[in-house]
Amino acid sequence: MPLNDMPWWRWRTQVRSALHMLSDPAFQQEAWLAGLEGYGDVTDAVYRLVEDTWLDNWSAEKYVGTIFRDSGEATLVDAAVLRTLRIMHHVGADAHVSAYMAHPGWPDAVRACREAHVLLSANDGEDPDTPPRSLDVLRIITRTG
Repeated sequence: MPLNDMPWWRWRTQVRSALHMLSDPAFQQEAWLAGLEGYGDVTDAVYRLVEDTWLDNWSAEKYVGTIFRDSGEATLVDAAVLRTLRIMHHVGADAHVSAYMAHPGWPDAVRACREAHVLLSANDGEDPDTPPRSLDVLRIITRTG
């Protein structure tokens, strides 16, 4: 199914982008640790994950049928959000990506984000292993009118 068949597909696009970046250790090394322009940082990705959706306050299950296709997606997104936010609250929102990556829970957070990213990508008919899109491309994709 195409991504834009969901009523709140722009929010889904933001969540998917965040999960994609948070789930890719090679990307984190090559973009975030290296300071590559155009991809934001780990804090930006976490905010994209929860900003419009308020997934830091309630379950993704609330968005089944609008952002998420089913309870399976919602369950995996909830796990990714909880693991990632736990680290963010521990290291601080403005911590350098190296602080996140050094946290003992980081591998579990990356794994949870990867599981959610793979399912959402597959359900949208996209390859989960393509490199993450830049924030400029994300803005173009989600632009209205």
